[in-house]
Amino acid sequence: MYRAPRGTTDILPQDQRYWRYVERRAVAVCQRFGYQRIDTPLFEAAGLFVRSVGEDTDIVEKETYTFQDRGGDELTLRPEGTAPVCRAYLEQGMHNLPQPVRLYYFCPIFRYERPQAGRYRQHHQFGIEAIGDGDPLIDVEVIQIGWTLLQELELQSMSLVVNSIGDPECRPGYHQRLREYYRGHLDHLCDDCRRRFDRNPLRLLDCKKESCQPYIAEAPRSADHLCAPCREHWDAVTGQLDNLEIPYRVDHRLVRGLDYYSRTVFEIQPPEEGSQSTILGGGRYDGLIQELGGRPTPGVGFGSGMERIIVNLKKQQVKVPPEMPRPVVVVALGDAARIFGVKLAASLRSGGLSILVAPGNRSLKSQLRYASSMDARYALIVGDEELQRGVVGVRDMDRGEQRQLAEADLPTVLQDS
Repeated sequence: MYRAPRGTTDILPQDQRYWRYVERRAVAVCQRFGYQRIDTPLFEAAGLFVRSVGEDTDIVEKETYTFQDRGGDELTLRPEGTAPVCRAYLEQGMHNLPQPVRLYYFCPIFRYERPQAGRYRQHHQFGIEAIGDGDPLIDVEVIQIGWTLLQELELQSMSLVVNSIGDPECRPGYHQRLREYYRGHLDHLCDDCRRRFDRNPLRLLDCKKESCQPYIAEAPRSADHLCAPCREHWDAVTGQLDNLEIPYRVDHRLVRGLDYYSRTVFEIQPPEEGSQSTILGGGRYDGLIQELGGRPTPGVGFGSGMERIIVNLKKQQVKVPPEMPRPVVVVALGDAARIFGVKLAASLRSGGLSILVAPGNRSLKSQLRYASSMDARYALIVGDEELQRGVVGVRDMDRGEQRQLAEADLPTVLQDS
């Protein structure tokens, strides 16, 4: 028997209400802040992610689904959302629009990594990008959108963690300080960290191995080694977070896992704090557009795993409205009644009601049991007697009460319920 590939899952009907609930709330928040939807292809040229995400990142080295198509082109299934949006910004001439260009998206993400709670090899992401404005107020706007969304989803005890990792002006000096600090600890580091020591020392702080955590905790802090412009930007971001009364904690270990980040980085974490449970994360990427061939263009955004949001909605027992209204079930007794019932169902559906027809050739008791299993609000009962009198029996499934109504009165009664 075939099974879903490891690291993938089916989104069953009973879970769809969580997905639609998150999507509706996210869209509403984005629209209040003036963000518009964008959709990009499922796959891109493989080089896009090598240039943007970074050749030395775990994503490019270990996690991408890369293949050659029949024309010989090297393609990669989308492993993250920002680079494709930036590619679209350049290709579609969005630099000619009023800046910043504010965009949001929902998309599947593909990474070959160890499956874990709320994170799969195919998972789904909600993200936003604000491209074309380097003002620290835009950083705060992006953070505010993420914070507002999680509040409106009624998730409790969320923690905002922020940091600044500097820019190309001050980061080389900080890299040198990191190497000086770590040089005496190399024998105690994991293999990945020993490789990162020379190639990308900033990512030493992003290691998840338990054995490396004590050295990360004592490492030099990036926020203590910022140049004057980065310090001014950082002070403005934290000042505005204070002004908006958004609670946050500064964590010098926070660097995010992608090479394109600069200056502000942030995450929002649930009560079981830690990078493996992060619900939402992002930051500023002022050099990414230029790296992809455009003019120097600032940008900032975040990505949020839909599965992780939903895991936390369930864990915190947040009440989510049903995806569909409770249906009305037509119960027909006899061939003539069934013919009438099918036509009655079609008529009521055309008025916007959700109508099911109970399986035929069953007893009244069996069909009412079916209506109950479908969580029906009402059962419409039609038999020979009802056909002769020109009425329909209407049973309130919650109260167990029943009355008879003319067909013409049904839409009003059922809509009002």
